[in-house]
Amino acid sequence: MKKLIILFCFFFMFNLNVKAAEVVEYSESAILLETSTGKVLYEKDADTKRPPASMTKIMSIILIMDAINNGNLSLDDNVIVSENASSMGGSQVYLNTGETYKVGELLKTVAIASANDSVVALSEKVAGTEEKFVEMMNNKCKELGCVNTNFVNPHGLDEDNHYSCARDMALMGSYLVNNYPEILNYTSIYEDYLQRPDGSNTWLVNTNKLVRFYKDVDGLKTGFTEGAGYCLTSTAKKNGMRLVGVVMGVDTPDNRTSDTVKMLNYGFNTYKLSVIYEKNKVIDEVRVEKGKDESVEIILMNDATELLNINDAKKDYTVNIKVDKIKAPVKKGDKIGVAEIIDNDGNIVTTVGITVKKDIKKANLWDYFKRNLDNVLSGKKIYK
Repeated sequence: MKKLIILFCFFFMFNLNVKAAEVVEYSESAILLETSTGKVLYEKDADTKRPPASMTKIMSIILIMDAINNGNLSLDDNVIVSENASSMGGSQVYLNTGETYKVGELLKTVAIASANDSVVALSEKVAGTEEKFVEMMNNKCKELGCVNTNFVNPHGLDEDNHYSCARDMALMGSYLVNNYPEILNYTSIYEDYLQRPDGSNTWLVNTNKLVRFYKDVDGLKTGFTEGAGYCLTSTAKKNGMRLVGVVMGVDTPDNRTSDTVKMLNYGFNTYKLSVIYEKNKVIDEVRVEKGKDESVEIILMNDATELLNINDAKKDYTVNIKVDKIKAPVKKGDKIGVAEIIDNDGNIVTTVGITVKKDIKKANLWDYFKRNLDNVLSGKKIYK
């Protein structure tokens, strides 16, 4: 009977349709945004500086993924655990000085178990020292437009002058899932194991229980310290719409869960993401200077979307192309301009990068000769 009551409570809580004024009850700060548009759906005291606890690791993970993306790091690279890393307190997987692990193994322990020792070991691998890594963290914050954040360490244990705010944490979370969605393969795992060099296994259980109890949640990072209280940056995707929510300064883990669920439910029950034009849609054809082809079709680099109230009907739109002269060679994927999506009222709904549909090589003398010959025979103006 007790289990049935608990299941009923979870069902009720996760399916509750709430009004904006009732979204959060226990959080000192909170925010909810949609990741493709960046629009804020709800906020409460979102710019107040507060200790972020282990939500700090979102920025640490961003830098690790950046290093992998730019080729300076691989998931298969070895990491030798330093004495500094093995001495970390708080949540950890008890790495020993001198042990060797793969980057991917340690990243998994950070994403699932919020391992302080692992994130320090990875920070030293990326930047050489923990201090240098922290400098990189703060530089990245500035790049993302986080104006109320200053990090002193990569793990989030309370220290003077280590702070962030709900809005900045949402920006970091949105950046991470937009640019490195593969991280969700780690953050969505509820339990796993870390195989240690001696052959033993350390059990990893996700600190974010919502990945098990709320089916649409697949990340992102919890946090708790005495100074921060309970906090959580969460993300969930439903009906093609991904939300990132942040709650900070909550008194209990249950209340952290309650506020997060209410906020996500509010977002999914109130808004919908309308795809105006899909990625790779041909929207125009433009001339290519000095190209083997005189013109090329241009396509959207991403979906053009608009966030609507769930009851709103889809609108009509027009497209305004802004593109500089295109000179060969040019490759598919190169950003050549933007497409402004405009609604019936003349408002710019969204702006999406555009690229060429196919690679265009630079024309040679033979190409010019053939083209001009064709133009002469057809009576067209000679190409120059």
